[in-house]
Amino acid sequence: MTAALPPIAPDDFRRLVGRWATGVSVVTGHDDEGDVGLTVNALLSVALHPPLLLVSLSTDADSTPVIARTGAFGVSVLAASQRALSERFARPVPAREKFATVAGHRGVGGLLLLDGSLAAFECRVVDRHPVADHVLFIGEVVHAEPGANGPPLVFYRSRYAEAAGSDRLTLPAPPG
Repeated sequence: MTAALPPIAPDDFRRLVGRWATGVSVVTGHDDEGDVGLTVNALLSVALHPPLLLVSLSTDADSTPVIARTGAFGVSVLAASQRALSERFARPVPAREKFATVAGHRGVGGLLLLDGSLAAFECRVVDRHPVADHVLFIGEVVHAEPGANGPPLVFYRSRYAEAAGSDRLTLPAPPG
């Protein structure tokens, strides 16, 4: 029998997981009250046939109940030039503030997709799983569109990578 190991401290876990470089996207939802959205780096391609995406959303995010209720979400994969959008949608402010002056368009399902993103998807929720303080939503992609060409927005060690030309990124140096 294996001896119980001490739990890892949340700050240590965050620091270690931060060594995994991730892309950054904005997940959107829409209901009768308007648009909701938030920045996520927990996006996963689950399957090709049918095309499925998984997003992990905090249970206390204002977007989570809207997506659960409507059964749909959009994903805009951010370009390196869209760091300000990532920061805007990461703030806990009312949705109307997040969406004020944001350039976007409606996909075929009516979800707001951000202009200038590298790719955008509209998904129909086919499954969801509550896990700890998050909900994993698995969505079948019902609409996809290519976007701009260029480097992606990347998050690494709790900081953004910097675009170094049209097709290169510079990752942040490890902390001192």
